Amino acid sequence: MTVAQLRERLRTLPDEAVVLMDSGDGLSRVSTLEFVADQGPGAPAEVILSPSMDE
Repeated sequence: MTVAQLRERLRTLPDEAVVLMDSGDGLSRVSTLEFVADQGPGAPAEVILSPSMDE
């Protein structure tokens, strides 16, 4: 999924909805977002979502 695809999908959802991610052992809230610029030819820029460790 690209950022454009994610934004388009999120645009259809309520603003107050909580963002969760499947962590393998259940669902966790997303606590941070990190952008990693492309690292050379053929390597795309990436967005990394990190789960909350409070759960």
